[in-house]
Amino acid sequence: MRVRVATLNILHGRSPADGRVDVERFAAAIRTLDADVLALQEVDRDQPRSLGAELTSVAAEAMGATAHRFVAALSGTPGMTWGAATGDEQPGTSAYGIALLSRYPVLGWQVLRLPPLRVPVPLWHGGLRPDVVHDEARVAVMATVSTPRGDVLVATTHLSFLRGCNVVQLRRLVRAVSRYAGPAIAMGDFNMQPALARRVTGMQPLATQLTFPAGAPDRQIDHILARGLSSTVSGEAVELPLSDHLALYVDLDEAARS
Repeated sequence: MRVRVATLNILHGRSPADGRVDVERFAAAIRTLDADVLALQEVDRDQPRSLGAELTSVAAEAMGATAHRFVAALSGTPGMTWGAATGDEQPGTSAYGIALLSRYPVLGWQVLRLPPLRVPVPLWHGGLRPDVVHDEARVAVMATVSTPRGDVLVATTHLSFLRGCNVVQLRRLVRAVSRYAGPAIAMGDFNMQPALARRVTGMQPLATQLTFPAGAPDRQIDHILARGLSSTVSGEAVELPLSDHLALYVDLDEAARS
């Protein structure tokens, strides 16, 4: 029996091809991915731009997840009230963040908040002058998943696009993961290339595939890294009818534990 682990930055369910969020199309894409453990980034909850859908619940139903958790990084609605989430938001509050879903039982959850840089920084996009950008709050969620291969700690996050800041955030996540003695997987949109992700984490990449931008990917910024696991089944990046990222998955087989 294979265990499929996957990560996908969903662009709040929007397709760049037509600019629309179609909840049924999103659900169909999740079913096609057929993941047993799934990490999602850029997930909306009760946002007008995604038709007010609770996208984590939509994905959970589509894949048949028995356990799932959405964790907000930002609370409010873009262009209106929009700020760092605290974890104390009331049910039904519009939010944006990450999610972790599993077909297998989850023995425990942990949330790690990753504060952004507090000062604006210049960012060049090819023009004569840089844009001044403000970083966003980030968050990670971890779950101890009871898989057919034994218990595995699975962590996911969406790190800052600012160089250096994403390294600091990833190191904080690695410290949290290192407290778990058993096998561990860290995955998500790290906004960094494979060599740096591997150097910072000391973990083994399970899939080396270009993931961004969808349509003509030229870099890998989405990762599935592991400690204490191996896979003899190659990973793959697949384009789905939504998002500007490809989905990345690996199948862990009978030799999953090392």
